[in-house]
Amino acid sequence: MVKISVADHIADVRFNRPDKYNALSFALIDAIAEAIDDLASRPGVRVVVISGEGRSFCAGLDIENFAAMQSGDNRFPNLTERYKERITNVYQHICYGWKELPMPVIAAIHGVALGGGLQIAMGADIRFSTPDTKFSVMEMRWGLIPDMSLTQTIRDVLPIDVAKELIFTGRVIKGEEALRLKLITHLSDNPFDEAMALAREIASKNPDAVRAAKKLINEVWHGDSARGLMMESQLMMKLMGSANQLEAVNSQLTGNPPNFKDPV
Repeated sequence: MVKISVADHIADVRFNRPDKYNALSFALIDAIAEAIDDLASRPGVRVVVISGEGRSFCAGLDIENFAAMQSGDNRFPNLTERYKERITNVYQHICYGWKELPMPVIAAIHGVALGGGLQIAMGADIRFSTPDTKFSVMEMRWGLIPDMSLTQTIRDVLPIDVAKELIFTGRVIKGEEALRLKLITHLSDNPFDEAMALAREIASKNPDAVRAAKKLINEVWHGDSARGLMMESQLMMKLMGSANQLEAVNSQLTGNPPNFKDPV
């Protein structure tokens, strides 16, 4: 249900339930969690691009799940149970896990990104979307709150009042408004192609430095200045004079393409 192919240090990850607009069945949820766990330790991956096969990125939780819960076939899990001793449960993990990956994650979004689909997109570091993509924090329509890590990701891109309005109303917005609100990074008629182009650019950089930059920004963006400044110094000390850093310097001085070694 999730296809992964790796070429030129880029993992092309595609949700593969096109007949259901990649709606989140229990099986797809498990498959996404396994994909994230796989990518976390897969060697040679410098950038991840996530997208959806067919007509949409992800339509959110499959309503058939609710019917299954009512019938007793699949009862809703205890959401306070952690996933593999992480800070997240499994539903949060398939969204927040992208943020936790050591390498950058770019989302290429089209069709719809509703409910859980939007929350998955918000776990990415950078988002490309078509102008006509429909977005919604849809949980309020079902009498629920967003519970797949949105509160810990949307705060990085939206003012609190805008986030509250989207959550309280569950209203649907399209790509152009999403860009104006800064819910997405780039508007594109071909989000996958542009996401891959950016991925290739990032993959050409020192992978140690790229990973250090993601770790630094994620961990200190909401922290105190003293901790942030110390982490800057600590990560710089690890990078300065390392093999990949010296290779970057040599490439700049000689004009030759760098030959970076991937983190293990």
